[in-house]
Amino acid sequence: MSVKKVRYYLFLKDILTLSLTAFGGPQAFLAMLLDRMVKRHAYISEDELWELNALCNMLPGPSSTQLVCAIAYRAGGPNLAYLALIVWILPATTIMIAAAILINFLQESTPGALNFARFIQPMAIGFIIFAAQKIIGKTVKTTEAMVLVLISAFISFFYSSPYIFPVLLVIGGLSTSIKYKQQPKLEKDAPLKIEWANFYLWGGVLVLAALLGAITKYQPVILFENFYRNGSLIFGGGQVLVPYLYTEFVDFKNFLSSEEFLTGYAISQGIPGPTFSISSYVGALSMREFGTAGFIMGGLIAAAGIFLPGIFLIFFVIRFWDQLKKYRPVRAALEGINAVSCGMLIAAAYLLFEPLEANGLNIVLILGTYALLQFTKISSPAIIAGGVILGIAYNQLFI
Repeated sequence: MSVKKVRYYLFLKDILTLSLTAFGGPQAFLAMLLDRMVKRHAYISEDELWELNALCNMLPGPSSTQLVCAIAYRAGGPNLAYLALIVWILPATTIMIAAAILINFLQESTPGALNFARFIQPMAIGFIIFAAQKIIGKTVKTTEAMVLVLISAFISFFYSSPYIFPVLLVIGGLSTSIKYKQQPKLEKDAPLKIEWANFYLWGGVLVLAALLGAITKYQPVILFENFYRNGSLIFGGGQVLVPYLYTEFVDFKNFLSSEEFLTGYAISQGIPGPTFSISSYVGALSMREFGTAGFIMGGLIAAAGIFLPGIFLIFFVIRFWDQLKKYRPVRAALEGINAVSCGMLIAAAYLLFEPLEANGLNIVLILGTYALLQFTKISSPAIIAGGVILGIAYNQLFI
């Protein structure tokens, strides 16, 4: 794998521009990368961009962030990649920490303050349903995969424990890897050669964080382990992260209320940058008992925990990806992993709806949001802003 040399300042300036303007989801983000990174500045070729995008979608972790770092790695090596990571995630992380502080302040100072978000909470479920439909349409192509989707959704709904998710992912991957003979054979031009340093780094941090958390019971360490573990298991992007975070931090640990979680998720859909930034909001509220410093610490710890494992893994795999993708069981396993992830997303939509009042207005808002996303070109930020404005107007007129 060749590594070019570029001027760090110019490259990071481009990343900052993307982090402040990347609205509209993965498709819009890829179009912006193609324009800025390929056509304008030729950091990589167009073929390299699509190859790296496919690789990042096949790994656990935040795919858009991994793609940014992979491009930076190709353009200037690991130092530039880590700097690009910080520049890419910092604006969204800062916004979500500030949102957590504001939401908590409003709740403490004014009872019922989250009424302004009364409409965007059910609208957030519309976003999840839309994401689930898109992902299923893209990745679920066989009857076996659809069966895995349904089984995964059923188990995720009735056994809402954060520890069930990795088990389901492993079972899903193994169940389809046995069909590897259906994959076309690709000629292997050289033996698979693996450099294990970044894998050991990823696994070492995972084990060390778990041990330190179990021994010390120190909440910041436990919080880092929680997010690092989740960041090591997520296939399918930010929407798939939702059931993990909701189950662990709302259902399992009660660090957030369902109302707070839905409000934060809706806000995360209306800002630029990585969708995994919802983690900073959850982390900040999880440490609210420590005051303002706790909010900031919790948000930064969550960001580090959720983003680092995916970066370690992309640095590990990118070195031998051209060889690994030629192995049929690897490609076959992805069908099951993606199907299980889709099932979790369906369960998340239902679990998030449960605490809401099952009235006609909430149903209309969920379906209306889905319809706007599916059948119009109205952007996500505009839809969220509209929901906030409607919520404020409703409060003024009827409360």
